[in-house]
Amino acid sequence: MKRSNYKHMMQLFLLSVLLSSIGCQQDSFTPSSTNETNGDTKGDVTLYVTTNNKAYDLTKLHVDFSTKFNMSPNTIHIDKDTKFQAMEGFGAAITGSTCYNLMKMSQEDRTKFLTETFSDENGYGMSYVRISIGCSDFSLSEYTCWDTPGKENFGLQSEEKNYVIPVLKEILAINPKLKIMGSPWTAPRWMKVNNLTSLSPFNSWTSGQLNPKHYQDYGWYFVEWIKAMEKEGIPVTSVTIQNEPLNRGNSASMYMTWQEQQQFIKQSLGPQLKSANLNTKIYAFDHNYNYDNIEDQKSYPLNIYQDPAAAAYITGAAYHNYGGDKSELLNIHNARPDKELVFTETSIGEWNDGRNLQKRLTEDMKEVGLGTVNNWSKAVIVWNLVLDTEKGPNRDGGCQTCYGAVDINSKNYAHITRNSHYYVTSHLSSVVKPGAYRVNTTGYKVDGLEYAAFQNTDNSLAFVVLNDLNEAKKVTLSDGNNHFSYEIPAKSVVSYKWKN
Repeated sequence: MKRSNYKHMMQLFLLSVLLSSIGCQQDSFTPSSTNETNGDTKGDVTLYVTTNNKAYDLTKLHVDFSTKFNMSPNTIHIDKDTKFQAMEGFGAAITGSTCYNLMKMSQEDRTKFLTETFSDENGYGMSYVRISIGCSDFSLSEYTCWDTPGKENFGLQSEEKNYVIPVLKEILAINPKLKIMGSPWTAPRWMKVNNLTSLSPFNSWTSGQLNPKHYQDYGWYFVEWIKAMEKEGIPVTSVTIQNEPLNRGNSASMYMTWQEQQQFIKQSLGPQLKSANLNTKIYAFDHNYNYDNIEDQKSYPLNIYQDPAAAAYITGAAYHNYGGDKSELLNIHNARPDKELVFTETSIGEWNDGRNLQKRLTEDMKEVGLGTVNNWSKAVIVWNLVLDTEKGPNRDGGCQTCYGAVDINSKNYAHITRNSHYYVTSHLSSVVKPGAYRVNTTGYKVDGLEYAAFQNTDNSLAFVVLNDLNEAKKVTLSDGNNHFSYEIPAKSVVSYKWKN
């Protein structure tokens, strides 16, 4: 080797050591990869980065694979051969209130927001939404689609026609593969009784139970609602039997034990969906991890599955997180691994400092995003996509203190503020596509760093990581063919996607 070449190489080596030393002394976040690029400039790996102080705000970046062997103790290995659940999607509830707020926006602003939220090519690719069958506690009024007996009186109402369906059509035009889940908050009042002993009529939106003599009527109601939505161009992927069946107190609600769901599914809904040649999935339960501490309702879905005739119609169970711990998902999966799990509702509000991103970004990613996915949930759907800055519109007796995944200024319906739940679902949906399998990881682990890896149907790989530490962490990712390093900022979420 010529002396001049050797001298030049030594200079480059000393310079790299010096730059590395300087980088290690910095407290604020700076990208550790010298090949990082911003915006839409192409690189081997696409990243989305959000810090809880919004220094990075779903910022899109790119890095390249490393061409040097630089494996370190901080290397996480992605094991593509060990697969877990296939993912259904991520998104939020498209309530009547959400649609009312969206329709108040200008067409230009609404299209821009919905494209950013749902487009797979020009946005974050949210792919699963939940809507109410009839009203919810975030509707413009209390109603069902069959408030007067007689089949001729069934029909979609003004909330669907003027708000929900137009918004869903706009979203479907942006993302035609969107999945839609329907959930009722109550049966029509004429089907309700005060209890299953006296069977006295119960003419109230709040509480009551379904009269067993109306099981066939209520099954018909589900089927006709699905057909009516499909006639409007709105395909319904799945339904739950009752939103929060153990909650008697919501503005629109109905108490429904596991025994009732079991019989209703077996005797009515399952056979009627089959007879109508509808492939709509049925998810049982749709309530809290702790079953509202009602002793004889614990392990609600497992009790329903004990009847093979009912279980045959049921895809799985849905959960909320307003009580109990996400570990219940693992318990249910271990007991019945043949049945799916989906996470269908969580909210932020005044009670949990919901507009404080510095607190909520990391907590919600840990509990709602990665926490549910790593416990076998196939979908993550948060509550209202959009509420106004006055927390509405909302109903008396419903939640008066909830915030949306996005808050929109109620003065001009133009300025929006993204809250933690928007970031949670966007970070997942931007890189993890429907049909992706969660795959195994080995290697570097440290308290405060939580993550999950996925393989998409196009064979690309995705990795979503939460750094809840007060310091940045440099991590190397290796898929067996390629590897790269990136310094994950303190108190941040980072999503990665790259071709395998």
